Amino acid sequence: MDLLDQLRAFVATARSGSFTAAAEELGTSNRLTSKYVAELEQRLGVRLLQRTTRQVGLSPAGETLLAGVPALLDGIDDLLEEVSQGSEGLSGPLRITAPVTFGEIYVAGMLARFGAIYPDLTIDLRLSDTYADLASDGIDLALRIGHFDLSSMKVRRLTRFESILVASPAFLAQSPKITRPEDLSEVSCIVDTNRRLARRWNFTRASEERVAQVKGRFQVNSAHAAAELARQGLGVAYIPSFAVSDAIERGALVPLLPEWTGEKGDVAAVYLEGRALPRKVRTLIDFIVADMREHSV
Repeated sequence: MDLLDQLRAFVATARSGSFTAAAEELGTSNRLTSKYVAELEQRLGVRLLQRTTRQVGLSPAGETLLAGVPALLDGIDDLLEEVSQGSEGLSGPLRITAPVTFGEIYVAGMLARFGAIYPDLTIDLRLSDTYADLASDGIDLALRIGHFDLSSMKVRRLTRFESILVASPAFLAQSPKITRPEDLSEVSCIVDTNRRLARRWNFTRASEERVAQVKGRFQVNSAHAAAELARQGLGVAYIPSFAVSDAIERGALVPLLPEWTGEKGDVAAVYLEGRALPRKVRTLIDFIVADMREHSV
């Protein structure tokens, strides 16, 4: 029996926790998927899955195998694709994860543009503000924003963004004047709890640094929601530029303290260390770089 089929059956079952779900993903029968995994266990002489009446879990040996096999299979698929006659195009599944706000504002549209060029790709976009485990979740590429230390990952920095202080014209008409960062302690602010220090807003001007301690009625875990609350006149918000540029252009929000620079962070493509990067992932990363430049992200 083909080792690659056995390994694919194992990975699909381990990730889904079910032979039935794995069989649907692979386009085979439940019985054949279970048979492939059993033959792999016999070949290796160890139990890879712990089977119960309700679910399938990983044994310690299975956890070790799952940590390395997906990258191996991806490398084989990419190699076969490159040497095949149809290697001019890209095909197969491509799994991407991104933060919710950034994903909704930019990534979804970018992937639509990318998918139009490569119609044989199947794109699975997973939006979450919680970091995914790329290996166990089968993620090909993660787009992450902010500040991060990812020693076990490969990181390609794509662009930088700045946090911008904004409020609606209606709010500013009835608010005390805001002429310096310290004034923010006297007005209602909208707190984005996704920030590392949600109530400490940092600003710089030349070599001068200031920290504003803020408070307010509303706190949310979404930059997009913070922008909407600010647009409704409910307070001052401190929002990444990519999430607020359209509202500023429309005049729905007004940037404050333009002489002060807000916190800066990276937008980066992140993928697993120690693996050959599949051609479709390399192509996507190169596309993102060009697309961000074209769309001024």
